[in-house]
Amino acid sequence: MVNRAFAEGGEGAIELANAVVQACERPNTFHHLTPDGTKIVDQIEAIATKLYGADGVDYLPAAERDILRLDALGFGTYPVCMAKTHLSLSHDPSLLNRPSGFRLPVRGFVPSAGAGFVVALCGDMQRMPGLGRTPAFMNVDIDDDGRTVGLF
Repeated sequence: MVNRAFAEGGEGAIELANAVVQACERPNTFHHLTPDGTKIVDQIEAIATKLYGADGVDYLPAAERDILRLDALGFGTYPVCMAKTHLSLSHDPSLLNRPSGFRLPVRGFVPSAGAGFVVALCGDMQRMPGLGRTPAFMNVDIDDDGRTVGLF
């Protein structure tokens, strides 16, 4: 099947749309790891042990304070997004494949209230890696001939 939506607009996507509808109608065994309304710590325990292969979860003191704050704000059962290295199923990029024999450290939580979930910060993960100290817009200017310079 070829998706021709880029060249033909909506008409070019009809074949793909029909295939998606057919796939959605097939029986499947999908189920959520935890039911809606599960406490954050129970969600993380399930993710860490059932998916990542961890022996358990360790919450740093800041994370424990965050959990109390999230509960007080009404976010205590929001879905969890795990922020961790992309190089491993663990928090540690040197642990390859699906490691075992480790505990997942959670150092804090950040609510994404508008999006309806909570971000768990695991290990040394940075939320915005690779950004320099100086924003790129600082290099943009207009030269003497009225041309924009410094965009790239």
